[in-house]
Amino acid sequence: MKIRSAVLDRSGDNPTPYADNKPMRFAELELDPPGPGEVLVRIEAAGLCHSDLSVVNGDRVRPMPMALGHEGTGIVEALGPGVGGLVEGDRVVLVFLPSCGRCVQCLSGEGYLCANGAAANGKGELIGGGRRLHECGHEVHHHLGVSAFANYAVVDQRSTVKVDRDIPPEIAAVFGCAVLTGVGAVINSARVMPGETAIVFGLGGVGLAATMGALGSGAAKVIAVDMIDAKIALANELGAIAVKPDQLAETIAAHLPAGGADAVIETVGNARVLAQAYASARRGGRIVTVGLPPPEQTFALSPLSLVGDGKTLIGSYMGSAIPARDIPRYIGMWQAGKLPVEKLISSTHQLEDLNAMMDAMHRGEAIRQIIRF
Repeated sequence: MKIRSAVLDRSGDNPTPYADNKPMRFAELELDPPGPGEVLVRIEAAGLCHSDLSVVNGDRVRPMPMALGHEGTGIVEALGPGVGGLVEGDRVVLVFLPSCGRCVQCLSGEGYLCANGAAANGKGELIGGGRRLHECGHEVHHHLGVSAFANYAVVDQRSTVKVDRDIPPEIAAVFGCAVLTGVGAVINSARVMPGETAIVFGLGGVGLAATMGALGSGAAKVIAVDMIDAKIALANELGAIAVKPDQLAETIAAHLPAGGADAVIETVGNARVLAQAYASARRGGRIVTVGLPPPEQTFALSPLSLVGDGKTLIGSYMGSAIPARDIPRYIGMWQAGKLPVEKLISSTHQLEDLNAMMDAMHRGEAIRQIIRF
């Protein structure tokens, strides 16, 4: 079938402003029908995430050409052979790392580190092998098994989680990445307990979701750190103590008697910020890093500090989440009023606005911009 999709032809050589230089083009692609274990999804809403921007600016190297978009939701329109647990008409949240269920990581309960899913994502393929997108006889690569910046997508069933039909699409979409990653980092990786304290560095979609997750988990105090006034205001509205980086030391001194937080979540994707996050944890504290910095960045850590201060440094990919378990759980927290994820949504757009949307994200002006189909 013919679909309308946003396609990136080159990575890393795309100067700003994107609205003028237009790295994303909008093309008619040929989409194969779903194969064994796959489903055809009519995309209803897709969120623009910094991980999409990282492919455009070259921080994340991916094969080209690629149909971008990895955070989305839609309606199942057709089922391939062998699909179980889904029927036509189901709404699904799309997941950017499918789990094979067979590798060492999956068998150890760490499907968020699935080796086969990661390998497929790196090659721009679905986890079942190969690509379902074509243009003029040439294959187009999938982005993280999803390619949600299109009106239709064929995805592996393992890239879907069924959710209730009464959830608004723009809300459902952000559970696939921003909420799954941010809230998961708090609950699964940092394991923030009621009465503990937390600091969150970076207030994009993931960072604000982590802030919500810490507050919703009963943290006694949450300090949120960012440079952007509007994001600081939103974090304060949520109930955090939100400050700029140059105010952090005095804020810790005033609010955290232990000299740092029990748990610190770094979402910026910058080695310098990770160093600040490490220093902001109390002795015996836990530091979780979620952000994906450019590959050339390194982080210097004193082994003496790691031992003497008894700190724990944790990497968290996809919020260390099991999507089939955690997405329904986080939706339940939203329904109970503990995760006001609607506040993450800055604006809604059409597909053709994507280049300008990336400019707004690059300038730090937006949290989650949603494309509605």
